[in-house]
Parts: sequence; structure tokens; C-alpha cells
Amino acid sequence: MNGVTRYRIPGIVVTAAGTVLAYCEARTNTDKDWGEIEIHLRRSLDGGRTWLGPERIAHRGPRIEGNPRSKTGGEHEQTVNNPVAIVDRHTGGVEFLYCVNYARCFSMRSGDEGVTWTDPVEVTSSFEPFRTRYDWKVIAPGPGHGIQLKGGRLVVPIWLAYGGVGDHGPSAAGTVFSDDHGRTWQAGSIVMPNEGDFVCPNESILAPLSDGRVMMVSRSLSKPNRKLVATSPDGATDWTAPAFQPDLWEPVCMAGLVAHPSGALLFSNPHTLPAGPDTGGRGKRRNLSVALSRDDGRTWSARKTLEPGPSAYSDLAVLPDGTVLCLYESGRSIVCARFDLAWLESP
Repeated sequence: MNGVTRYRIPGIVVTAAGTVLAYCEARTNTDKDWGEIEIHLRRSLDGGRTWLGPERIAHRGPRIEGNPRSKTGGEHEQTVNNPVAIVDRHTGGVEFLYCVNYARCFSMRSGDEGVTWTDPVEVTSSFEPFRTRYDWKVIAPGPGHGIQLKGGRLVVPIWLAYGGVGDHGPSAAGTVFSDDHGRTWQAGSIVMPNEGDFVCPNESILAPLSDGRVMMVSRSLSKPNRKLVATSPDGATDWTAPAFQPDLWEPVCMAGLVAHPSGALLFSNPHTLPAGPDTGGRGKRRNLSVALSRDDGRTWSARKTLEPGPSAYSDLAVLPDGTVLCLYESGRSIVCARFDLAWLESP
């Protein structure tokens, strides 16, 4: 596929002007998390019906080579990973975070609907305060997308791992935020610690709630096989204690979350559990489904299947007319589904 072994880790946003930006990792020489990886973007000017060609947008700084997971040739590979876009409706721009080699984080910006991007600026220092809790070796934003609060604050979920070099576990999850439209980034709090019943929380998603609070939903390896949920008044501090959400099943897979203008929340994820009760293990990555909540995530209903077969990571966005887009991994491809709430809530 255009010289790419596999496209993975999708994210999607709709700009203030209505342009759809879909992005992902382009894994050129392997389908694994480590390798020669780029970030590619496709734009849609008609609500996701048609798409302009793919473009490589990151990393455009000096190459940062070195794959600690490879025993042959990895020293010359550059892993550009975990892309996260955040639409800034105050400025009309789009901020974009990504990591290189799961060790350094960069920020760039587009002021023209994703056509061009600024040179990357390193923001790895914003992760340093987390070392007081976890001496991380691996860092990553998202994946998926970040959010903007009513006051203008940009918030991005992050995860970090503090095992060996290159190891993705043990891990914990938190947030970083910007109060100056992405020019600088600061560490928030560790929201999902690796302790007690909470086992290796990592890839997380955010959404604003009707009362202004921020909800985080996190993947983990925890035995209940349910997503972890916590809320904060500002996306950075005073997070509630994490709790398992019984309606949101956890096959150990990144999920999508978005607030709809109607006041509803939408959630996408493979809706599966292990084969039997108390069997251990995890559900399979298939049956990519979308669920809806009309009570700020306390309960979830109206679940519909988008892809009954093999399916995994996903992200959600909403068009100006309320149409929902779900960009997700279907088998070995990435596809975009369009639907409205009437379809989702129909019998």
C-alpha cells in the first residue's frame, strides 16, 4: 500500500471550518509498534465522503534513529508514533502532538486546515514532572485526539511506562495541557495509577461533560475486563478515583470517545469479553461497536455494530450537522463510517 506495510493507530478530527482530518501511523517495514514509522494524513472537504491523497506530516525534524526492540538494523529506524490532533476553536488552528521512539514528544501546528504544518517543537520536558511518581522510559500521547475546554485550555491524554528501555509496561496514564494555544505544554496529574486493582492503565481518551467536567476513559490489563473512568473539573487536577465502568467492555484495545452537540456521549470499541467467566485473558479484537450515553457516561445504551469481524483501534468525530464519523481499523485496513444518532438509537 504505497510502500507501507500497514496503516495503524487512527485518529480523526473536524476543524472549526468543517474540514475532516484523518491521520494514522504508516508502518513502512513491519506491522509492529517499533520500526520505520511515519505519520500520514488524509483530508476530506465533503464530510468524509471522499478523501484527498495521503501526505506524510511527521516527523520533519532531524532524524532520531534507534529502535531498542530490534536486534538487526534497528539502530537506523525512526519510530514516529501516537499522533494526536486537537482542534483549537478559539484560533481556528489545529495543534498536533506525536512522539519519536516512544521517548521524545513534539508539537506542531496548522493554521490552514491541515494543508501545511509548522516545524516541530520538542515538548518532552512537559513529561518530566511525572518522574516524581513514575521514572518513565516510554512516553506517548493519546492516541486518538485531544479536546479543548470552554475557557480555551487544550488537554491531551498521555501514558507512560517505567519498565525497561522500550518496554510498554508497567504503565500509568495522565494528561498534559496547554493554556496558550499549544505554544507550551504542562504536566497535569497521573489519573490512572498502576496500583491495586488497576493494572497497567495506558491508552486513554477524553471528552467534556455537560457540566464542564472532563471524563477520561482508559485501557488497562485489569481483571474485570472493563474500561477505567475518572473525571476532573479542569482536565489537569482533582481527578476522581478511577472506577470500572460496567457497560464499557475491555478487550485491551484503544477506544474512541466524543461529545455530541446534542449532549450525548459516543463511545467506540471492540465489544467483546473473554470466552467464559473467570477464564482470564481478554476478549478478541472484533465486533467494533458504538454506544451512546445521555447521562454523562453513567450508563451506556443504544449499542450498534459497525464491523462484526476483526476490528481494533478507533476514533470518533462529529461534523457541523451532527453526523458522526468513526475512523477505525477493520482487518488490516483503516475505514471511515458515517452515521447519525437516529441510526444509532433506532431499534
